[in-house]
Amino acid sequence: MAPPNALPIYQRTAERLIREIAVGRLLDGERLPPERDMAAALGISVGTLRKSLADLQERGLLERRQGSGNYIRHVPEAAGVYAFFRLELAEGGGGLPTADVLSVGRRAKPAGAPGFGPSPEAHRIRRLRSVGGVPAALEEIWLDGDRTDEIRPSDLSESLYLYYRDRLNLVIGRAEDRVGVAPVPAWTVPEFPKARGQTVGYVERIGADQDGEPVEYSRTWFDPDRVRYVSRLR
Repeated sequence: MAPPNALPIYQRTAERLIREIAVGRLLDGERLPPERDMAAALGISVGTLRKSLADLQERGLLERRQGSGNYIRHVPEAAGVYAFFRLELAEGGGGLPTADVLSVGRRAKPAGAPGFGPSPEAHRIRRLRSVGGVPAALEEIWLDGDRTDEIRPSDLSESLYLYYRDRLNLVIGRAEDRVGVAPVPAWTVPEFPKARGQTVGYVERIGADQDGEPVEYSRTWFDPDRVRYVSRLR
């Protein structure tokens, strides 16, 4: 059973296909399998698949040719809700990102963090991230406290940026990442494959809103044996 914060199945499927297009596993001009075969392979109904394909067609990522089939169109500017998610499976392929919320709370901004928004407080969200169903990263996201009074775990969807857009009228239009290594934090959970204190991949991010103002600071610890940080330039 999908968790309560999961995206609808058709949207999860569409985002999965968008990720596969972005990483080059579905190529421009490639013909997709027949819909019944594709739905069976994905474990969904044909009706759900058609809804997903309609979503891709609306974004310009799919061309439906009568009597011929469905063909991929690579459109660099077309972005899914995971457009800023840079972790991909180490063995290849994007893999659909999912998230389990570990905690949410409002508190003073962390010492040493770069400036992000006017409030002295922020909403801290900690999550366990999986990629393609594989637990692979710990996330700690801080959103400036002026953006909303309260965030409840039940409010959040698997895509935090989708929640920002739909519930807070906030669009992250730009992000700056700094990639390095760091020890696994003390608040880790058993599902994360590396033990507390082990050195893993590390990403610090500052996210800016649609007006270019920094509003979010995040830290991600990821298992380099399971995922890689990938940024493509177009």
